[in-house]
Amino acid sequence: QVQLVESGGGLVQAGGSLRLSCAASGIISSNNLMGWYRQAPGKQRELVAIFDVGLIIKYGNSVKGRFTISRDDAKSTVSLQMNNLQPEDTAVYYCNGWWGGQNYWGQGTQVTVSS
Repeated sequence: QVQLVESGGGLVQAGGSLRLSCAASGIISSNNLMGWYRQAPGKQRELVAIFDVGLIIKYGNSVKGRFTISRDDAKSTVSLQMNNLQPEDTAVYYCNGWWGGQNYWGQGTQVTVSS
């Protein structure tokens, strides 16, 4: 069983920045697909950024050029640097990862961007 714990959410004004971190209880390696998703009220969960097969990074169209995903396998962490935040980025952000063919989700962290 792997646990994912997010941190770093909060309230920020439009144009501001936040950095989210996800700590995994298990060891992570280049074989572990990991990333971030978000869900706004009344909307479906959507991709924000992920490390896909071969560590290829994929971003959601709405965050390209503003968000950057990174990982530190030695520390079992995945981070998301979010710059130039906009009110439409307001959502609960979830860390996601795959271990042994099973998919795991964190509990989520709230990001609220005021205009």
